[in-house]
Amino acid sequence: MAPHATLIRAVNVVVALAATLPALLVMGLIAIAVCMTSQGPVVYRQRRVGRDRRQPRVRSRPTDRRTRDLGGQVFTVYKLRTMEQRPYQAERWAEVDDPRITPLGRFLRRHHLDELPQLFNVLRGDMNIVGPRPEQPHLFNEICARVRTFNRRQCVPPGITGLAQIHLPYARTFEDCRRKLELDLQYIRERSVWTDLAIMARTFPMVVSPPQE
Repeated sequence: MAPHATLIRAVNVVVALAATLPALLVMGLIAIAVCMTSQGPVVYRQRRVGRDRRQPRVRSRPTDRRTRDLGGQVFTVYKLRTMEQRPYQAERWAEVDDPRITPLGRFLRRHHLDELPQLFNVLRGDMNIVGPRPEQPHLFNEICARVRTFNRRQCVPPGITGLAQIHLPYARTFEDCRRKLELDLQYIRERSVWTDLAIMARTFPMVVSPPQE
């Protein structure tokens, strides 16, 4: 890992550690509310595509342990459950009026509180606080097939928030993905400790008072 990348990682971990205690208190209150308003587990687990650590990428390298190239290291992301519990939920685009989302879930999503458990993903090393948002494997492959160079964003760790997240809403179309990709690549070009701290500072007001979509 390059020296500047190590410093960026260290700052992200320190901020995650500082945020963990207050986040635990908030998550405790949310957990009670989730249990009182819907059936199912409080924490939702989902597979996401993370950083591609192969440099350079050589698909035919004999020592490559992957039998399938998913674009990056797949990991389990943690979220507070915002949907009704169902036997199987296929990977799909986010929807404005998704009927699966509970009333409490809408509030949590609007304020991004459902993503608080991802602080543990940061501490585990799966993510940073700041970086491109990780996609589900099936959607990632679909987007890569339609949006050229989308996989270039996998050269850095994924994040809870990022430059694209503070400027644009949830992606619901391939065109949305193209616009977000431009900001993700801009972030990668300009990536530094100060950039990450600035994005963190701009994220907090969006949690307290999110913009109308």
